[in-house]
Amino acid sequence: MSSPEGPMEIDTGTNELLCVVREGVALITLNRPEARNALSDKLTPALRTQIRERGGDPDVGVILITGAGTAFCSGGDVKGMGGRGARGQMSFEERLADLRWRQANLTGALVALRKPTIAALPGAAAGAGLALALACDIRIAARSAFVSTGYARIGLSGDYGIAWLMTRAVGSARARELMFTGERVDAERCERIGLVNRVVDDASLQGEAFALAKSLAEGPRLALASMKDNLDDALHIDYATALHREAERLVRASRTADHKEAVQAFVEKRKPVFKGR
Repeated sequence: MSSPEGPMEIDTGTNELLCVVREGVALITLNRPEARNALSDKLTPALRTQIRERGGDPDVGVILITGAGTAFCSGGDVKGMGGRGARGQMSFEERLADLRWRQANLTGALVALRKPTIAALPGAAAGAGLALALACDIRIAARSAFVSTGYARIGLSGDYGIAWLMTRAVGSARARELMFTGERVDAERCERIGLVNRVVDDASLQGEAFALAKSLAEGPRLALASMKDNLDDALHIDYATALHREAERLVRASRTADHKEAVQAFVEKRKPVFKGR
């Protein structure tokens, strides 16, 4: 498992998105604090690029996404909606194809990554910003954070897979309630209903999120990728098929250098050093 000597700043092409690779973790920061990190025509393409490139980066074991300032991501730019932006001039077919492509290459690409992904929420996650957080494997929220679907308030039905993602996080009945009402849900309730995995003090958020990301980045990356396959399969296949696929993946994992290293480390009573092979 290779890694750079120290933190490596990545040129994202815009100051609206920051990316640093450190200790096996790609820390991606949405950097429009003055706009609560709303998605924009600069930020969003850069984020798609970083998800793709860091997903294929051998120096990266985990992707950690957060927001600058006091918000995670407030979703789309409402001022550009209602036909006022450039996309408002597209035909229905052009607009549909454009949205499908943008969705597939943002939250779709994030869900498809075989590396663990973490969202650290310092504050609001709303609309497409909430979908972005839900597309990550694990969510950690600051105590002052909150989420809202928000779509009903602006007369929209939802995008970036939010209904699919939320249903799998909290179940159908709760997802319907949150989608229909668009209510603001504080961090403590988010933890109770399963929207986030844990809540921490505001001042501890970035440190705790990075510590978790680093610990996963130091783990057996091939085995973690297979775990994601097993967990994804569990959402839509029967038990017998799940057993069949789990068995195949475990046998493959048992033949890796990482597994042999883990066994040797256990015998020697030391921490294993995984190489991702």
